[in-house]
Amino acid sequence: MEELRSFLQGRGAKLVGFADLREFAQSYPFGVALALPLPKGVLRGIEGGPKRDYFEAYHALNAELDGLALAGEAFLREKGNKAFAQTVERVVESEDYRSEMPHKTVATRAGLGWIGKSALLVTREFGPALRLSSILTDAPLDCAKPSDVSLCGECAACQAGCPAGAILGENWQRCLERKGLVDVFRCREYARALAKERLGEAITLCGKCIAACPYARAYLAG
Repeated sequence: MEELRSFLQGRGAKLVGFADLREFAQSYPFGVALALPLPKGVLRGIEGGPKRDYFEAYHALNAELDGLALAGEAFLREKGNKAFAQTVERVVESEDYRSEMPHKTVATRAGLGWIGKSALLVTREFGPALRLSSILTDAPLDCAKPSDVSLCGECAACQAGCPAGAILGENWQRCLERKGLVDVFRCREYARALAKERLGEAITLCGKCIAACPYARAYLAG
């Protein structure tokens, strides 16, 4: 459905991908992955930890992605399809901070990128320096080849850059769960304490592993 891709890109989406989700036996057999990159100026500033402009960009990008997802939902429904935009308010996380259908899963199934050692989505265009959203639908999309393995290889830049020591250093493949990559509780505890200290906000926001990634550095270099 290239009309949908053009519609979303026309509204500002930088990466759009279509995913076959039928293997997950859920209500919606297909998904649309959406991504927006962090501004380069913001990315340059987080090597030493979160700053106010990162906090503001984080929320601004989430809001923009919510708008894109809702617009895509409306577009699909007008075409007679069922659709569900996974906005910030609609997504419910479990106790281990996972959702029923994570944006990253939709993105890897849509071939936008792979999961890095940081457990973040890594794309060729922006590395992990982006925010994600997704739309679930029953529309029969022309889906991309999914990503099943990591392209990080021997690189351990994110692991070395993690001040919490939360990144375990394993290469992702689709059968590997997040706990095999990152101690999410250790990451969250450190990031929230750092954001509270730097920004006065108890939010899981650090960014050092993002800034350390060679793909993010290549994005910065233009």
